[in-house]
Amino acid sequence: MQTHSPTSHQAAPSASGSCRKALGLKSLMAIAVGLVVSQGVMVIMLQGVGIAGAAFLLPLAIAWILAMCYAASFSELSLMIPRAGSLSTYTEVALGHFPAILSVFSGYVVVAMFALSAELLLVDYLLGVLYPALDSTHFIAFGILGAFTLLNLMGIDVFAKLQNVLAFAMVVALTLLGISALSGGVSPHAFSASHIFADLDLGSGAFSLMALAIWGYVGVEFVCPLVSETRDPVRHIPRSMYLGLTVIFAVFSLYCLGVLFYLPQEALLAAELPHLEYARAVFGDAGHLVLAVAAVTATCSTVNTSLASIPRMLQGMAEQGQAFPALGWLTTSTRVPWVAVLFIAAVTGLPLLVWGNDPGTVGLLLTAAAIAWLIAYIIAHVNVIALRHRHPDAQRPYRTPFYPLPQLVGIAGMVYAIVYASPSPDMTQQIFTSAGVVLGLVSLVALVWIKAVMKKPLFTPEPLDRVISR
Repeated sequence: MQTHSPTSHQAAPSASGSCRKALGLKSLMAIAVGLVVSQGVMVIMLQGVGIAGAAFLLPLAIAWILAMCYAASFSELSLMIPRAGSLSTYTEVALGHFPAILSVFSGYVVVAMFALSAELLLVDYLLGVLYPALDSTHFIAFGILGAFTLLNLMGIDVFAKLQNVLAFAMVVALTLLGISALSGGVSPHAFSASHIFADLDLGSGAFSLMALAIWGYVGVEFVCPLVSETRDPVRHIPRSMYLGLTVIFAVFSLYCLGVLFYLPQEALLAAELPHLEYARAVFGDAGHLVLAVAAVTATCSTVNTSLASIPRMLQGMAEQGQAFPALGWLTTSTRVPWVAVLFIAAVTGLPLLVWGNDPGTVGLLLTAAAIAWLIAYIIAHVNVIALRHRHPDAQRPYRTPFYPLPQLVGIAGMVYAIVYASPSPDMTQQIFTSAGVVLGLVSLVALVWIKAVMKKPLFTPEPLDRVISR
């Protein structure tokens, strides 16, 4: 079947109207890096080091390869079908409406509810430890959420400028911590390199930590819903994801290796805030400031990116009839999906009223969110394969190198990561039950919506040319 796809300069318009193209490569990289490098990820990376020591660098490298695979799939999909809906739009054409709705709500809306809430709880807890006057209050969490909700409603230009500053400050702070730890220039090492690498085990134990490692790379595809606001997307969308993932790999490698020169693995596993212990060991009392900068900018960056990208996914779904029409309403001047922004802010903020500042709760929420996110990545890989089969002659401004190897490797790796998602046996049942209940509810809602409201079949793909021209 011969189909067509817009070229890069045709990617801007949507059914809602044209958007100003304000995002270049630098801004997109800031989005990719800023969403991934969160405070929760800082903790998870150190937990991996606590379990495996320097051997954690192996699953970290493998997870980087798997992340490059999903970046390839999202690059092909987003440029073949350059719509705000992102994964829901690609899946609608490849697999049908049911997996389309399931992929976005499970992989992004539910993740926002779990992961963003956990991120805000974590920054509250950290600042309460560093500055006791702030303890037992959600003032910081709600302040961050409210501020970035208002700033995102002001438009993509404001978002991009903020994101560039936040991502730069965060990467500089983490890189400074890693390099200072490796060099020992600020304070002398507690352990030597020979001690760190003495009992290096690269066996199956290290491979089982791949689920923890891959959490350090999820989210760079958040640049894809912003394709309509991107300058030269064919060039910048793939590059921003590949370069962003490589920067993340380099920063986390320094960060993870450096901590072993100062803290034993047992201390990393026992600490509620291992990144705080890390900063103290390297910088002393000055480490409080370094970590506060890294943690606050990481949380702000993650919240800022999520409030820009996920609402545009919901906007695309509303335009496709897969969600309430109000989620597609745009502000007159800035063309921001304001109802969707407020909705994501609400589902992020409501859990803060229920959960306390418990780091154990944060870990559970992040792991459950990871499972939902990995399922969305599997669907993205399957989309590429399905569209290559159903529309072999369609225009693809970007084609995955070595197809279908990245998709097959990516699917296998994501399945493996889901199976070993639980960091400890005593958490397994709780994690998979939480994820299963949420996915079940999302599936039920999707089924009812498609049959009762959309009145369409669950697994019949929409015509490609109709979706592109919509």
